[in-house]
Amino acid sequence: MLVTMGGLTKKGEWKSYDFLPFAMLRKQWQTVVLKLIRNGVSKKEKKRIQPRLQKAFTNNGEGFYVYAPKQKGKIKEQLRYIGRYIRRPAIGINRIEAYDGQFVTFKYIDKTDGREKRETVSVEEFISRLIRHIPDEQFKTIRHYGMYSRRAKNLSKKLLALWQQNTRRWVVKVKKVLRRQTWRERIIASGQKDPLICKKCGNDYEYKGEVCLEEGGLKIKVALGSYTKKFLEEEIRYLTSIQTPKIRKEKEKEKETPSASQPEKQTCQLCLFDVS
Repeated sequence: MLVTMGGLTKKGEWKSYDFLPFAMLRKQWQTVVLKLIRNGVSKKEKKRIQPRLQKAFTNNGEGFYVYAPKQKGKIKEQLRYIGRYIRRPAIGINRIEAYDGQFVTFKYIDKTDGREKRETVSVEEFISRLIRHIPDEQFKTIRHYGMYSRRAKNLSKKLLALWQQNTRRWVVKVKKVLRRQTWRERIIASGQKDPLICKKCGNDYEYKGEVCLEEGGLKIKVALGSYTKKFLEEEIRYLTSIQTPKIRKEKEKEKETPSASQPEKQTCQLCLFDVS
């Protein structure tokens, strides 16, 4: 849950508020869970498990566990943490370490001691744990309340416009930081090289199309526009008719005089620039 550090009064004035009563939150969560259990069983079953429910209530005087830090912390990390549960699966592929067809070994961070641990379970058990996190059909994973709701959106926009007049520079800076990264920026941020720079010759190039090797031949997979498609077709014909005999001739020359062979001028296969 993401909440603002304050709210709007009935008069439309902003009131700052940055404290959440976590002790109350834990007790409320405990009450809700125990009520759900009681309402989900029959009367006969309720009598049988009532002692266990009472024990769960008395043994947890502070309430059930709730992951909610008592301080604001780093806002970006909290947004990233919540975003994983909204748009990503319950477990990342990088956390699955082994799978032999019958058992799955994965790693996780134990919230009780903060240490990284590993667990091996059967495939059936792993799937049963995973599908619990799959939402029901037509279930909304994102809901808006309060000043974010539709009925209050117009009022919020007006107040936000007045607020932006005094903090315009700060808002522009925040937008730049929180804006969605492009495909190129995400690849560079992950530690890889710039995908729009040729690995061999270092020249910049713009993505216009894609040619892949299929069944021993070059085929066009993507072509942005008719001109690009025509150009790629011409390049495929050129590479097929010229490059293949040239490569064959170079290999024959290397077999005849491997020690006397000199590095010749080559053609960059990525961007079609001649490099030495």
